[in-house]
Amino acid sequence: MRAMLLEKVGQPLRLADVPTPQPGSGQLLLRVHACAVCRTDLHILDGELSQPRLPLIPGHQIVGTVVELGAGVERFSLGQRVGVPWLGGTDGTCRYCLRGQENLCEHPEFTGYTLDGGYAEFASADQRYCFHLPDGYSDLEAAPLLCAGLIGYRTYRLAGQHAERLGIYGFGVAAHIITQVAVHQGRQVYALSKPGDTAAQEFARSLGAIWAGGSDELPPVELDAALIFAPVGALIPAALRATAKGGVVVSGGIHMSDIPSFPYSLLWEERSVRSVANLTRQDGEEFLSLAGQVRLHIAVTPFPLELANEALQALREGRLQGAAVLTA
Repeated sequence: MRAMLLEKVGQPLRLADVPTPQPGSGQLLLRVHACAVCRTDLHILDGELSQPRLPLIPGHQIVGTVVELGAGVERFSLGQRVGVPWLGGTDGTCRYCLRGQENLCEHPEFTGYTLDGGYAEFASADQRYCFHLPDGYSDLEAAPLLCAGLIGYRTYRLAGQHAERLGIYGFGVAAHIITQVAVHQGRQVYALSKPGDTAAQEFARSLGAIWAGGSDELPPVELDAALIFAPVGALIPAALRATAKGGVVVSGGIHMSDIPSFPYSLLWEERSVRSVANLTRQDGEEFLSLAGQVRLHIAVTPFPLELANEALQALREGRLQGAAVLTA
């Protein structure tokens, strides 16, 4: 099969012919139709996530059709459309798994990082960590739901049920999905993009944000919660400055630049800062069920598999509105 390989950190991916994976016990073999490109992929390529399996096929937002079943597969059948997310496996026995926090598992596996992913024509995956996908979304539209949507949803959920005024910093793929969820649920969204990025601000307003501006500005009201999707540590004190008493700032990224020091007064009055790590399967089931009820507009730019490096560069340079999605 054709696949894009990461052979050395810091180097471009290489198009190669590699053996098609064979599904083991409990695994599915998928014909990959679409795989969305994620900023986490850039963190892996750049060495900011430092322990990838090499050589590696990246990609963890996979939409494919089941073409072969490993022994013991019961959740899926041949011909079904399946989604594969970042979380590819857990030990199921550590203290975190046993208390329902499998996203913090001591011995996790991650698609497109410790396991080969979806920048390829075929991919194998553990049936237990795959999802049924809602109808009404094309393969291209469904792919970004599997990380931008899922991690965005976990970030959003950790803001709390009572966050009426919600700030979103960094208006990329996750933000454009979660803005629609928040608006559907009756919350006020204040979008904060890179200063001067008027296209992103207009995009946010078109999706229901009641205000959009630069991240160097204060929104017109105090926020009950702020979600940070840009990997910029300086946004933590900026978001705290914009947050009301008792508010929460949630960072949804897997990697972020260093957070600068800030005065305790920004954290005082019971404000809090927390991060999101990975996802649980419950997050996935909840969000994909919600996506089936609320028809989300998913903005995508397709790229053929062999142009994965161009897609990654477009993401790096901020030239995308919505998600880059590879088609095999």
